[in-house]
Amino acid sequence: MVDEGAVGDRAGGGVRALARRLLGRVEGDSPAPRRSNPDAVVDCAVYVNGRREPGRPHYADAYTRVRRGRDAFVWLGLHDPGPAVLAAVGRTFGLDELTVEQALADGHRPTVQRHGSVTLLVLRTAGYVEHDELTDTSEVIDTGDVMVLLGDRFAITVRHGAAGALRSVRADIERRPALLAAGPWAVAYAVCARMVDSYLEVAGHVERDLERVEEAVFARDRSADIQHIYQLKREVVEFKRAVLPLQAPMRTLLDADGADGPPRTLHRWFVDVDGRLSRAVDRVAAYDDLLTSIVQSRLAQLGVEQNNDMRKIAAWAAIAATQTGIAGVYGMNFDHMPELAWRYGYAGALTLMAVAALALYRLFRRSGWL
Repeated sequence: MVDEGAVGDRAGGGVRALARRLLGRVEGDSPAPRRSNPDAVVDCAVYVNGRREPGRPHYADAYTRVRRGRDAFVWLGLHDPGPAVLAAVGRTFGLDELTVEQALADGHRPTVQRHGSVTLLVLRTAGYVEHDELTDTSEVIDTGDVMVLLGDRFAITVRHGAAGALRSVRADIERRPALLAAGPWAVAYAVCARMVDSYLEVAGHVERDLERVEEAVFARDRSADIQHIYQLKREVVEFKRAVLPLQAPMRTLLDADGADGPPRTLHRWFVDVDGRLSRAVDRVAAYDDLLTSIVQSRLAQLGVEQNNDMRKIAAWAAIAATQTGIAGVYGMNFDHMPELAWRYGYAGALTLMAVAALALYRLFRRSGWL
């Protein structure tokens, strides 16, 4: 038997649930369908008073939310985004066409630019590539770039290349809510600080490579290949192009006022980054100069080695020329020659050749040619 009361209760419950859903749509209380971020989005979060709100909303929903609130901003992290994704992001956050084009391309020099109400900060990333030994094709330093777009209520980081991942940067700054409460410029500080720290870390690894090269160049066996030194020189020059140009943008940020630059609460933090950047610049410049000296020293050694080889060749050629001269004289077809009819003439000629060769060998050996 079917309990008609139970059926009625279930039917009534279903009607009431449907009525609540319809009423919620009318009153605007029902949640909107959740959208998923594109694959290029590494992370997207809303921060209120320096603390992250739960969840990972779609960047459009997050930006709409922070514009309605106070002391809130959204941090959107992108990695190698395509044109379609960046175009959609640009429409959502009000970025102009030039800013989107710059964020789409890689290989920019470090710079800071102001596009209306948006500040574009470009930094180069650097990562050390582990290798067992240095060869003429070794990749020692992997570089890329990261762009930071800063607005009143948003910070967008666009990273190109494998080096310079920002997951740890986000995790570290989220543990410092007092600093993150300064707004989007706190994200710029965190990214700048991590890039400069990576420069110092890579410089430490390069220093060890330089020590090994220097030992090989000035060792007794002198096993260093000039092509290996040239390869390390090219890698250091690439590293130098990533680090040194950042000094001017950093100075620009420090000299900017509160409207176009970081707030005063973050000024001393950027001063600290600038100090560490100066140390990195000094180390990289010193490494470049040291490599230039090592290359010149190795070239001088090669010149000396070639000169020694030429002296050895000349010494052996002189010894061989003596034998050839004696044999040539006694090989002439003349009837009247000294000792031509002597019984021991052949043995005497061989003895003369041997004595002359031995005397020349000892002479060249004593003079250092052999």
